[in-house]
Amino acid sequence: MGKITGFMEHDRLVPLRRPIGERLHDFREVDATGDAAATRTQAGRCMDCGVPFCTQGCPLGNPIPDFADLVHRDRWRDAYRKLASTNDFPEFTGRLCPAPCEAACVLAIDKAPVTIEAIERAIAERAFAEGWVVPVPPRVRTGKKIAIVGSGPAGLAAAAQLNRAGHTTIIYEAAARAGGLLRYGIPDFKMEKSVIDRRLAILEAEGVQLRYGVTVGVEPTWAQLRAGHDAVVIAVGANRPRDLDVPGRDLDGVVIAMDYLTEQNQVVGGERAASAHDVRGKRVIILGGGDTGSDCLGTAHRQGAAHVTQIELMPAPATERGAANPWPAWPLVFRTSSSQEEGGDRTFAFRTTRLEGTDGKLTALVGVRVDDPDVEIRLEVDTLILALGFLGPSTAPIVDQLGVTLDPRGNIAVDGRYATSVPGVYCAGDAHRGASLIVWAIAEARELARHLDAELRNGPAWLPALGQDQPFR
Repeated sequence: MGKITGFMEHDRLVPLRRPIGERLHDFREVDATGDAAATRTQAGRCMDCGVPFCTQGCPLGNPIPDFADLVHRDRWRDAYRKLASTNDFPEFTGRLCPAPCEAACVLAIDKAPVTIEAIERAIAERAFAEGWVVPVPPRVRTGKKIAIVGSGPAGLAAAAQLNRAGHTTIIYEAAARAGGLLRYGIPDFKMEKSVIDRRLAILEAEGVQLRYGVTVGVEPTWAQLRAGHDAVVIAVGANRPRDLDVPGRDLDGVVIAMDYLTEQNQVVGGERAASAHDVRGKRVIILGGGDTGSDCLGTAHRQGAAHVTQIELMPAPATERGAANPWPAWPLVFRTSSSQEEGGDRTFAFRTTRLEGTDGKLTALVGVRVDDPDVEIRLEVDTLILALGFLGPSTAPIVDQLGVTLDPRGNIAVDGRYATSVPGVYCAGDAHRGASLIVWAIAEARELARHLDAELRNGPAWLPALGQDQPFR
């Protein structure tokens, strides 16, 4: 695939990021889409490796060598057809996926994999720019009606697939707009929300119905929703945050990461005038070194924080793969995000033991080094952001009103068809697997849709299995 000697002739080059001094003054996307010529050159680095480990590394089974080869040969529309046959939203994954496909690329053995994520984004953006992404409603409706609760990537992908099969799909969303964490959790500097809106316009034109401000479990109840539809898909995500259990947790100035990010995203999106958690001029500490913590860091920079420190409980990863972490497994190595490039301090192997305050307001965080627990360290802080991960979905109303079974971790249990213990009720994405990747949410939703389609048809599914081409419409 690509150019036979391309990987020897050309180095790995990723698209440029906007200068730090420029991007800190707005919430526009940091990463640029690579130009066509550079993208073709990078696509030509895809070697004839024989076994496409990249495709195996992708939860969607994307035919990466195929669309890379088509880009290299300047056949962009064919590349989009190939990519869209297995991925409903390449414009999302091309921006936000950590790219397990690149970790599995044969060229990753020497740390220079094909720039698959950037190629995917370039294909998607060209498709929208050229007008190749158009609504194509199903020709025939089956008469079946499906309720999908949640409009994150799992809910949207399930809706896209089931609508494509001819079923009437209705998405119920509690928020004012669709997208889930894509809209309210991920900052615009990683993905501007116009990217979501243009896809929603396509889905609605194809017949997907979106109903906002509907809190399922209150009005209607889960049981009422099930009674009014042929099937229900649970795609509510894993929104229960892990909290910090230390003295002083109740002090004013401690905020959960998703509350912090959601408010700022609503400000950027025009849903509110100002954020109650704006940190302009404040000393900020973020507990958590993952993607959510990094998103909080970039947001704090743009709000004008006086200083930001990001703290992680675990030691800093090694800069190179260890013997116990061989290719093609995901490399557990030290990384620097775009937000971490922009400034602030990073501290590793630090455990918080208590919080201190004056007149009910947070003033200091006290903790110890994991390797030296006898020496306390006191850090002055005005705002502490807890980005400690997620415990799973909020399931109380679902269990009480529907009686679905949970797994030992508190997630919604499903079988191999993504069916829950309640007939006609399915679940995919983070609500079933816990907090995970967008690409996994899309993959699970596509598989769910295939099995649910077969059940509703009482026969073979019209929809394809993962990694199999879907007829381009």
